[in-house]
Amino acid sequence: RDARDIEAWSSFADIYSPLVRRFGLRNGLQEADADDLAQEVMAAVAKAIGTWQYDPAAGRFRSWLFTIARNKLNDGLARGRRQPAGSGDTTFHQRLSETPAPAEVEQWDREYEERLFHWAAQVVKGRVQSQTWEAFWRTTVEGREAAEVATALGISVGSVYVAKNRVVAKLREAIQELGDL
Repeated sequence: RDARDIEAWSSFADIYSPLVRRFGLRNGLQEADADDLAQEVMAAVAKAIGTWQYDPAAGRFRSWLFTIARNKLNDGLARGRRQPAGSGDTTFHQRLSETPAPAEVEQWDREYEERLFHWAAQVVKGRVQSQTWEAFWRTTVEGREAAEVATALGISVGSVYVAKNRVVAKLREAIQELGDL
């Protein structure tokens, strides 16, 4: 919410811009138009976030963001040109509350989880030793056996499990720091 918190806005953009961009591409936009969509959505969020109130009963933040992205996409497709940032008036808020199709929401949530993991992985990779990261990556992401990874890295199987658990814990911490964003 704080426009002066550059680090928070940078993390927000790192997580959500690629998600919105991919949403646009999946819905038929060209590369440049998908980039424009991401920028328009980020601008609309920046403008509206000051008055947005988190209400768990109304849904998650990312659902609100998805609604903005969907509306911006629909507006752009309907007009065949760029739509200016939302005004924040009653019509805008009414459109934000419209319910998207369940399949769209499920795909959005899956892609969000994937994007969040990649963001957290970038953050955590810089905070752990390279061998610790490799043990985690090879066992968890690549699905290799702990014994195989231990031999390749020249460490014990127990050290592989410890490294994996440490990285998973740091990933959880990084993600929890974001809250419901």
